[in-house]
Amino acid sequence: LLSKSNQSVSPAWPVHQLDNGHWESLGLSLLELSSVVGRSRSVNGFNQKFDPVRVDVSTEASSLKCSLQGATRSPEFSQDGDFIIGGVFSIHYQHNTMIYNYTFKPEPPRCTGSLNVRSLRFSRAMVFAIEEINNSTELLPGIKLGYQIYDSCVSVPVAVHIAFQLTNRQDRVFYKGENCSQSGVVVAAVGDSASTPSISISSIVGSFNIPLVSYFATCACLSDKQKFPTFFRTIPSDHYQADALAKLVKHFGWAWIGVVHSDSDYGNNGMASFLEAALREGICVEYIESFFRTDPQSKIQRVADVIRSSTAVVVVAFTAIGEMKVLLEELAWDPPPPRQWIASEAWITDSNLMRFSFCVGAIGVAIQKSVIPGLRDFLLEAFNCSLTENKRACDGTADLKTLKSPYTETSQLRITNMVYKAVYAVAHAIQNAVCNKTNGLLRCDKHVRLEPKQVLKELKEVNFSKNGYHVSFDANGDPVAFYELINWQKSESGVIEMVTVGYYDASLPKGQEFRINRNVTWLDGGTQVPVSVCSESCPPGTRKVLQKGKPICCYDCIPCPEGEISNMTDSPDCFPCPREFWPNPKRDACFHKPVEFLSFDEVLSIILAVVSISGAFLAIITAIIFFHHRTTPIVRANNSELSFLLLFSLILCFLCSLTFIGAPSEWSCMLRHTAFGITFVLCISCVLGKTIVVLMAFKATLPGSNAMKWFGPPQQRMTVVALTFIQVLICIIWLVVSPPFPVKNLNTYKEKIILECALGSAVGFWAVLGYIGLLAVFCFVLAVLARKLPDNFNEAKMITFSMLIFCAVWITFIPAYVSSPGKFTVAVEIFAILASSFGLILCIFAPKCFIILFQPEKNTKKYLMNKS
Repeated sequence: LLSKSNQSVSPAWPVHQLDNGHWESLGLSLLELSSVVGRSRSVNGFNQKFDPVRVDVSTEASSLKCSLQGATRSPEFSQDGDFIIGGVFSIHYQHNTMIYNYTFKPEPPRCTGSLNVRSLRFSRAMVFAIEEINNSTELLPGIKLGYQIYDSCVSVPVAVHIAFQLTNRQDRVFYKGENCSQSGVVVAAVGDSASTPSISISSIVGSFNIPLVSYFATCACLSDKQKFPTFFRTIPSDHYQADALAKLVKHFGWAWIGVVHSDSDYGNNGMASFLEAALREGICVEYIESFFRTDPQSKIQRVADVIRSSTAVVVVAFTAIGEMKVLLEELAWDPPPPRQWIASEAWITDSNLMRFSFCVGAIGVAIQKSVIPGLRDFLLEAFNCSLTENKRACDGTADLKTLKSPYTETSQLRITNMVYKAVYAVAHAIQNAVCNKTNGLLRCDKHVRLEPKQVLKELKEVNFSKNGYHVSFDANGDPVAFYELINWQKSESGVIEMVTVGYYDASLPKGQEFRINRNVTWLDGGTQVPVSVCSESCPPGTRKVLQKGKPICCYDCIPCPEGEISNMTDSPDCFPCPREFWPNPKRDACFHKPVEFLSFDEVLSIILAVVSISGAFLAIITAIIFFHHRTTPIVRANNSELSFLLLFSLILCFLCSLTFIGAPSEWSCMLRHTAFGITFVLCISCVLGKTIVVLMAFKATLPGSNAMKWFGPPQQRMTVVALTFIQVLICIIWLVVSPPFPVKNLNTYKEKIILECALGSAVGFWAVLGYIGLLAVFCFVLAVLARKLPDNFNEAKMITFSMLIFCAVWITFIPAYVSSPGKFTVAVEIFAILASSFGLILCIFAPKCFIILFQPEKNTKKYLMNKS
């Protein structure tokens, strides 16, 4: 690398220790580098100087002097100026480990190992920004900013040494009146890239009120102003990144994930925030593995084996670039099954990691892509020559603009812009401290004694925009969080590229921060979102039951119990349907229970209705036959008036059964029970009258008896009316006090509603039945007494059989009525009515009709009077 005029480039590593691996990543070989190292030359108007590390010890003596107690650390890049800004970058990955035997004075730790050309670009971006500011007429006019840029190599010991160096001058011996404090010339510092070194640096320089503005340290712990009062950053805190990653995982339905993170402040604190956010989102973690890039290879291998053997398809990697590089190199020896990588912003935009093809489809949050005009040309000017493709010698025939290197890659500027913004934030703070605007003209005093605490104060108030990107800090020294969602997609040429597929904006209302606006490529280059769950989702109609001893995402799906449903996926509970509703067969929705009653369109109802109408028709035919043969002895002998009244009542009995069919209503409920009770009492009253007539008739044949005088036709009619009136009175009382009413029976069947008639007053119902039963028993007893009276046609025998059938039917009706469910209760009642009615008509009238129609010779007075 070559610096511009008046820039002293002092490598932190001895020149003789450089190897090809350091510079080939920049497109330079050791042979080419040797042509420009160790000598000064002028190229394109810039003085280039590469000197070995030198320590200039002042020999000036004074009675009042201050001496540095340790060795000075030379910056990688430096430039004098009116105000000096420090810079800390991790240009290398490692530092040399010294074993001290206490026989010589320890040297400061030095960086070694491979070169991080991306961080090198960051450091050069700081130089570019400062030179841009120095050439500006709008920002700090008349003032030249200087810089001292150090390499921390992501090492805490090195970072601590740099922090002390930033608080002191480069001179070994100096004096400052009677006070040696506040002797440093750095008014602010930009750095570091990692959180742990930034914590160390901020803890030290904060004691001297020197502000530290980081471009890449994201640990949420650095927002604590009690511990780090002078810390600022242009990159968002991991608090927002963790929330964004958790929402990303939740958005794609991944409930079962693995987690790896750096064993550092960045990884540990970031992962703690992520796990907290994941818990809120209901995400389960199968494993959590932490490691550091300097850990033994056995530990790195163990982490890789956990990833290979896990059941979680999704792996969230909250790691720094160094740790991710080590892990992917280990996985590359034996690539795991397809894994969906979820990346933190630390490594998702590192193009060096894209060489691992098994990571295609990785998705993560990244700092917003930006443009810095002129930066690429500035980076290319760092080289002193052009390279040929074959000889790789500096013959001036090749163009470095065709060089493909992470150092010159400026199409995906993200963290570089954070460096750029940090430098400008410090510059604006310095301007606010040393410049005043008079008569519309900005004037700056470069001779003012500028203290770091003044810059610190002004940094809290900076608020500006540069290249379209806003810069400001909240009370914690953090910017507004905005992330792009980056997806590693394979192009048509087979090269993995970074593609922006969405964003996360913490300034938007809750629930609207996260957006996906482009197709995402998943693991193995697929287009279908991978599935990563411990247990498959429970469909509606089931509920989750946690598996004992496992996370909440591991569960079994249990069908909802009878009468309950769940109408969403992964429902933790089932809930019962409302009282008049019942689940469908899948038990994922409630429907109205079907209403059941004995309707006219049912087969059973049709049969009963046909039988009922047939019975009524039979009674009418019998009445017609009796009316047509009303003058015959057999009709006249059996009290034709009561016979016709009985036939009429039987017609009503048959037809009243029809009132029990159909949907119950208020009127039908009252009608069916009262009509049944009254018509049957009328029927039994007629039968009872006929029985009494038989008894009285035979008793009247005895000498001196006038029984028929007291039970003639008027008395018979009065008896029937009186007995029926009692039933009418019972029914009236029943209807007035507590009449039957329609009701929805929800208890007999759980899955359906039975529409039926409630009795209202049970006493009224059983009083009606009891009265009918009382008359029937009384009639049966009288008929039994008259059954052996001498006559060729004794009607008492027929009445006995009819009453026997009647009583048997209604005795069996009672338990059948009580035990029959739903509409069958009504069917039993109709059957009892029809059975008893058919018993009466067949037993009493069928024999007579048979004689009338088929044995007319028996329908004579002589035959009837023939005594046995």
